[in-house]
Amino acid sequence: MSAADFAFLIADSVLTQWPLAVALALGLGLGFMVVWVLTRSIRREARANAAELIEVARREAAVAAEELKQKAEEEIIRRRTELTREFDRREIDSEVRLREIRAHEESLALLDYQLEQRHERLNRENAALKQARDAIRALSKSVRKRLEGVSQMDADEIRRALREEVMLECQDELRALRRETVEKSELELTSEAQRILVTTMQRLASKPNNDFTATIVQLPSEEIKGRIIGREGRNIKAFEAATGVTLLVDESPQTVLISSFDPVRRQVAFSALLALVKDGRIHPATIEEFVKKAQDEVEMNATQAGEEAVAKLNINGLHPEIIKLLGKLKYRFAYNQNALDHSVETGLLASMIASEAGLDPNLAKRAGLLHDIGKAVSAEMEGSHAHIGAEFIKRYGETPIVVNAVAAHHEEVNPETVYAGLVILADTISAVRPGARSESMTSYVQRLERLEKLALSLEGVQQAFAIQAGREIRVVVAPDTVTDDGAREIAKQLRLRIEKELQYPSAIKITVIREQRFTETAT
Repeated sequence: MSAADFAFLIADSVLTQWPLAVALALGLGLGFMVVWVLTRSIRREARANAAELIEVARREAAVAAEELKQKAEEEIIRRRTELTREFDRREIDSEVRLREIRAHEESLALLDYQLEQRHERLNRENAALKQARDAIRALSKSVRKRLEGVSQMDADEIRRALREEVMLECQDELRALRRETVEKSELELTSEAQRILVTTMQRLASKPNNDFTATIVQLPSEEIKGRIIGREGRNIKAFEAATGVTLLVDESPQTVLISSFDPVRRQVAFSALLALVKDGRIHPATIEEFVKKAQDEVEMNATQAGEEAVAKLNINGLHPEIIKLLGKLKYRFAYNQNALDHSVETGLLASMIASEAGLDPNLAKRAGLLHDIGKAVSAEMEGSHAHIGAEFIKRYGETPIVVNAVAAHHEEVNPETVYAGLVILADTISAVRPGARSESMTSYVQRLERLEKLALSLEGVQQAFAIQAGREIRVVVAPDTVTDDGAREIAKQLRLRIEKELQYPSAIKITVIREQRFTETAT
């Protein structure tokens, strides 16, 4: 078939099927338009969904990032707390080791002194021996010269000369015999003293004491935690300001932690918080009321503890003020050893040693019980606790023997009687027996006390509490005399004085509180 014929056939088919082709073309166009519109709609909807998914993903990523940030901050705070705690522990260990090294140094110095004394004594004895030997030689020469004329001497003269020569020859033996007798006497006295001490310690068995700087309070429900904190922390701030402790409310179920270096404050806070939880009304006014009741309760318990200690030792004639002050030792600790238990134990030990040595056990017991009473006197008084305690009991009619024993138990004054030596010995035995004093906290407590005293010395300050293991000091100023600018100036002055006068680890946060209250009563 030629090309012309093929073209003719095609043209003929087109002309014959034209209506069908037009319809087909229109259908294809309409289908294309529908597909195009649907495609744009689907693309627009997909773009909107993609934008929404991107926004949701962005929000979730922001929330996840914030959670990671909070967790990182909490981990940083936890690790910082652990490091601070480890640093404090190592600091205490260093102080204990330094004290042990100083004790060894003192022992070595004492041994050096004793060796020097013995060396001097040997030199004196050698000089005396040399002098005696020279004298004997001189006398021997004279005796020989005198014996040359024996033929001219009578019997009495010869007997007298021989006696003198024998005495000179026996002087060394007599000196050695005297030295042996003295050494034997010293050994017998040392053995007897050891027997008395061992017998006394065997008669008394005491349990070890432990001091804790934190007290856990159990709560009836988790709801109480929110009421303890109060709106914007108002209740917990009022409680800490009234008691001087740190109240830690963490994630532990149904428990809060009371932290303070002062056991008296901790006991007051514990009693007050239990009463507040039981009553249910927790707000600043009731907090002050219950804290005052708790302080009165602790005071009454201290008096009762003093009476029980006196009754346990069967001591009569103590003035009521002495008994009241003695009971306050129940809340005092020295090197983790309870001061009241230590005083009772010292009284018992002194009494037993006195009975073994043939002295008055009642007098020794009385002096031993009262030897640390100065620790319960107000810290505002100047001087050591031995001097303060001696002045206090002297004021209330104690005998000079007891007063001197109390004043001399740290050898700050000279012991005037054997009873002072008994108290020194009993105090040492009670302090060094196994389990009595496991760890030193004296420097830690003294640092916190100095921090509070420094804050109280500023004009306008009413109260000052060292909290957070000495890393924070809260100062309450008088709102009537100190303005807001004055409170800011007090904070600055306190910071400068702390940096200048105190030595402390890490940093100390200073918080000055100025609060004014107005009360009216409608009738």
